[in-house]
Amino acid sequence: MKREKIRKEMIGRLNIHLASHYGMCFGVRDALAVTRNTYDENEVTVLGQLVHNPLVSQELIENGIKEGELKDPPTNTKGTVIITAHGASDSDRVRWSSPQRKVVDTTCPLVHKVHQSLAALTVSGFFPVVIGKKGHAEVNGLIGDFPQAIVIEKEEDIFDVPYEGKIGIVSQTTQPTDRVNELVQRIRSLRNNSEVRFIDTVCSPTKNRQEAVKNLCEACDLIVVVGGSNSNNTSQLVSTVERLGCRAVQVERSEDIILDWFTETKDVGVTAGTSTLNETVISVYERIKVISEELTVKDREYLGKERILS
Repeated sequence: MKREKIRKEMIGRLNIHLASHYGMCFGVRDALAVTRNTYDENEVTVLGQLVHNPLVSQELIENGIKEGELKDPPTNTKGTVIITAHGASDSDRVRWSSPQRKVVDTTCPLVHKVHQSLAALTVSGFFPVVIGKKGHAEVNGLIGDFPQAIVIEKEEDIFDVPYEGKIGIVSQTTQPTDRVNELVQRIRSLRNNSEVRFIDTVCSPTKNRQEAVKNLCEACDLIVVVGGSNSNNTSQLVSTVERLGCRAVQVERSEDIILDWFTETKDVGVTAGTSTLNETVISVYERIKVISEELTVKDREYLGKERILS
């Protein structure tokens, strides 16, 4: 893969590096744009959390958007309902369809691709396996039409995969590629008498951000990852940083940043999950610049005292 150039800026004490790929992906951006276009409608309910971002959730509340759940009884909800970027099962789509209700589907096209891949494997006689986070909205949507499917989150989950003649594997779009490949190879090893077919459904925005954060780790000793605390792709970025032996801190907004994190640091990297607003990343970046200047002042004051004492 071609190495993308990292933006680097030396401000005061710190070298601040911005990842070549970071922040909100097109699927999340488009879902948010569609939802914002409903602000003038009377009753709008998002079936789940539109994106795993507390700032976006607050914006929706302030504009009168209600939050429901796909599993809720549809008869209790009127007006417009929005299926989130994480998608839904076909059975849930049918359940929510009604002449009395407008259904707006903001499912990411790359999530649609995973649904299609899993369906194709199942039709071809493969036992369905999904590598992903159990209970995540995207994973729940994927397995909703395939109750026999097994979700693999950890290596020990592989032992739940039955000894079938044909096993078909897809992945949640936001899983780390390295981890997915490791689990697939482990399944092949433990089910070596089965025909195992794997379709790579980790999305390109996730791959780009994972690769970019690896490049950051080569240049930095601290990585600030910006994103919601319940954002899977953000937590996966943190895990990747830590797995590479680099220090990581996760923040949701610039106000979360603590000066003491940077006292023993020279090179700081900044990246963000695919649910993170660009303006939030910029705000965090600017806050780190201010902290760098503050540290420079502290260094000068310390040196001044040292000279006086000597």
